[in-house]
Amino acid sequence: QVQLVESGGGLVQAGGSLRLPCVASGRTFSGYTMGWFRQAPGKERELVAARGVSDGGTYYPDFVEGRFTISRDNAKNTVYLQMNSLKPDDTAVYYCAAAPAVFTTARERYYYWGQGTQVTVSS
Repeated sequence: QVQLVESGGGLVQAGGSLRLPCVASGRTFSGYTMGWFRQAPGKERELVAARGVSDGGTYYPDFVEGRFTISRDNAKNTVYLQMNSLKPDDTAVYYCAAAPAVFTTARERYYYWGQGTQVTVSS
């Protein structure tokens, strides 16, 4: 199995930046699509970024508005979410996840999940 551990969350003022790392163990994730999700209280968990295996496939939903970047370092079994120009609406628990697929944005394909890290954006 794959174990994922996110970190880097915290309190940041609107307009600020955070970088969230997610370290995988158990096996390398080079054969998985890596995704970042978030969930705010009372809201559904939603995909905020996905990066495919080797096809260069990358996905960001419209609400990201160019502010987020997902990157992966397969040699370190680490995926990052760089978040810039943060807004209060970005406040949520952020999760990294892995899908056994070349590239997918389908929520149901993500089988492995981290425990989440809290991101709070104040105004």
